[in-house]
Amino acid sequence: MLDLGRLKALHAVATYGTVGAAADVLGYTPSAVSQQIAKLERETRTTLLERNGRGVRLTDAAHLLAETAGQVLKLVEEAEVALEEQRGAAIGRLCLGAFATAARGLLPDVLVGLGEQHPALDVRLTEIDPPYATEAVARGELDMAIVHDWANTPLPVPESLSRAFIGEDVAEVLIPVTNPLSRKEFLEPVDLAGERWICQVEGSICFDWLERTFHGAGIEPVVAYRISEYRTQMALLAKGIGVALIPRLGRGEVPEGVVTVPLRPTPTRRLYAVWRTQASRRPAITATLEVIRQVSGRASGTSRATR
Repeated sequence: MLDLGRLKALHAVATYGTVGAAADVLGYTPSAVSQQIAKLERETRTTLLERNGRGVRLTDAAHLLAETAGQVLKLVEEAEVALEEQRGAAIGRLCLGAFATAARGLLPDVLVGLGEQHPALDVRLTEIDPPYATEAVARGELDMAIVHDWANTPLPVPESLSRAFIGEDVAEVLIPVTNPLSRKEFLEPVDLAGERWICQVEGSICFDWLERTFHGAGIEPVVAYRISEYRTQMALLAKGIGVALIPRLGRGEVPEGVVTVPLRPTPTRRLYAVWRTQASRRPAITATLEVIRQVSGRASGTSRATR
């Protein structure tokens, strides 16, 4: 009988392309992954890896076996889900991913709530951006992730995943008080033409939203400062540098000398939880989703009360 751990190693190499990448995902050393595949070669009496320059490539036989291994691993997960469902309790390990502001603004209370309501559940948290999070869930690296998108910048979700809407997050323009625009009751994109924007790096959801929104108004936004972390963006604003669009979730206190001004139409992020559809019956998934909704509901209520 073929060893499941060795099949998992081969499947990871086929999925991620290299022994090193597979090792990172599995939490092994590259040498350990190579050893697992070497043992699988002896078991199957088949060559699975061939030298390709400085690296290796999978043989045709390896690709065939890796595809079968993927089906086997899927069946194993389904069996684990069925057993956990039979027990009826949220137990075992659950790997959860979340983008930075959700990790800061929602997840502390989610982790506390899960600890109180489901003490047998071992939750592991990873901060990860939405496009990578959906891929990680689809590959089985994460069990669930909290992601977001904008109405004009939807996030692609693999067909193998289910998702549930968990709330909205309004964003506002943050402007130093030294900027005359800070005295306006609200802003429209045309008001911000020529302003020097602080924004996430190119390719991020927020960057794409900014470009699409302003291009729709016939304006080319000047993205002068490409900063991933909102706290760093606010540090620049506090020194009178640039303008930024920052969501309320996880934003924290606005620095002295900086004001928030609503943008019209109001930019709103949509928050979702995503997980593999085949794991939908798993009590750990349903319990975690319920606690996320509880916390998100309280956070939304607080946000409305402080507007």
